[in-house]
Amino acid sequence: MHASLTGRRRVGLALLTSAALAAASVTAVTVAPASAATSATVTVNTGTSLGTIPAAGHGVNVAVYDGNMNSAPIAGLLRDAGFTAVRYPGGSYGDIYHWKTNTTDGGYVAPNTDFDTYMGTVRSAGAQPVIIANYGTGTAQEAADWVRYANVTKGYGVKYWEIGNEVYGNGHYGSGWEQDNHSDKSPRAYANNVLQYISAMKAVDSSIKVGVVLTTPGGWPDGIVGSGDSADWNNTVMSIVQDKADFVIVHWYPGATSAADSLGKVSQISTITSTVRSLIAKYAGSRASSIGISVTELNPSYQLTTATAALFATDSYLTWFENGAMNLDWWNLHNGTSQGPATGDDGTPDYHDEGILSSGASGEPAANTPFPPYYGLAMVGRAGSPGDTLVKASSSSSLLSTHAVRTSSGVNVVLINKDLNNSTTVSLSYSGFSPGSAATVVQWRKGATSISTSSASSATSITLPPYSVTVLKASGGGTSSPSPSPSASPSRSPSPSPSASASPSVSPSVSPSASPDPGQGCTATYTVTNSWPGGFQAEVTVKNTRTTPISGWTAGWSYRNGQTVSSSWNATVSQSGAAVTAKNVNYNGSLAAGASTSFGFTGNATGANEVPSPITCSAS
Repeated sequence: MHASLTGRRRVGLALLTSAALAAASVTAVTVAPASAATSATVTVNTGTSLGTIPAAGHGVNVAVYDGNMNSAPIAGLLRDAGFTAVRYPGGSYGDIYHWKTNTTDGGYVAPNTDFDTYMGTVRSAGAQPVIIANYGTGTAQEAADWVRYANVTKGYGVKYWEIGNEVYGNGHYGSGWEQDNHSDKSPRAYANNVLQYISAMKAVDSSIKVGVVLTTPGGWPDGIVGSGDSADWNNTVMSIVQDKADFVIVHWYPGATSAADSLGKVSQISTITSTVRSLIAKYAGSRASSIGISVTELNPSYQLTTATAALFATDSYLTWFENGAMNLDWWNLHNGTSQGPATGDDGTPDYHDEGILSSGASGEPAANTPFPPYYGLAMVGRAGSPGDTLVKASSSSSLLSTHAVRTSSGVNVVLINKDLNNSTTVSLSYSGFSPGSAATVVQWRKGATSISTSSASSATSITLPPYSVTVLKASGGGTSSPSPSPSASPSRSPSPSPSASASPSVSPSVSPSASPDPGQGCTATYTVTNSWPGGFQAEVTVKNTRTTPISGWTAGWSYRNGQTVSSSWNATVSQSGAAVTAKNVNYNGSLAAGASTSFGFTGNATGANEVPSPITCSAS
């Protein structure tokens, strides 16, 4: 995405408008009329892991045209919000930026935005850099030289490198906002050049992680076969790159027609991740489970400085984490505006600015004043730290989103009250965790210019103000026997991306099949959570039945009617004939006594899709 501090070019946005995503989206929430306080219940199952908060997950973009990106307050603002990643040098500028000279081909570079100054800010903030290597006007050698300077000469330890920005916007499909000086602008040429970049960069530092640009499922130009191509961008690129990249890159700008619609867009996330995982599994072979998904640009693309955007920020980041994203980078730290302020649907100011901090443009607050999305993202930082375990949480109300994080000191429950007019009294119950008698309440509400912290006398009941984000931090411990949910929540688990001719119809879960524990240390429960003509989605919950922790597990079963697994998440799944074997991945093999974790997959089924039996499970 190309941006400027005086005017934002709205081209190349990955607007998710396809029929498949529309069909998969949960009905948008509606704002209730003013009335008395409402009530809701929240259930937290600490025995069901949804993965961990990634090391460089909580990110934001900065750009070399931003003269405020390294100003004195920035490192502190990034640190206070808990950001762990900062992407540079800025969207489409990544494809025109030359790091050695701190110049661009035809763009503006502000003073004090060079690579070393940026690194000073990032290190002071305690974050990790995410770097866009110049594909459009650069070379593999230039990128390799950057790796050498960063990691050998300076010892910065830059781990994450992208090859280009939105390269599919280079004109090959008709619309061209991304600079690309290659004579061949096809996905085939990009993929072959990516292999050269990876080879040259890893020859300098083999420990780096290199990402490849994909189009967002459901967004332009996903599914389009260009002139001279045999397949669309994603299939062409992945068929050539295969397992050579360490992560894939998508951008997410869902857009909306109202505040309520914007807050409902998180329902797209599971569909996007499921589709991308299927693509990776199709081409990356045995490395598929270790290839990450990075969302290096996102925001709601709707009323971006309002309280609605703040609620969207918290809910979307935690939902992406729960679906396995390794890195998220909000667009943008500062962005500026060329329009006068307006009033958003929720009654808060809309400055038409995609920055989380004011650039000080005409009509805006003073430079570096936080906009509401800054606080929404800061609440993500308050929810947990890298390595903390995301656990399953569910809400009885469509106007109350909830997430939960298991930390070394207790459980943090994130409560997002999307009711614009009414407070909500929430009753909480915990499985696998016994909360203490007191709790800490960290909260941001509509109109607030800071995040408050207070004490509460209970971790099982709280009243939330309208349009607010709350982290209820419950200390305690002890474990009651967890009761893992056998079926995935529609808003949390990946959904398949079927063809238009076979839209999915969610059916009741097939009765689960559970394994006994003949002294193997764990049990596995298999449940069909979704099905459609020719395919299905299933979930397997693995439980440690020992009185001591386990460090790994393997589940297995055999199909009777020719079913085949097509993609999976949260486990490494292989199939030989009818026999299927699933092994833990690095973040969910360790299970405490009595604890559980789940993995999911999609499959093909042309006949009766019976739940297989027996299901085996062995622990190490």
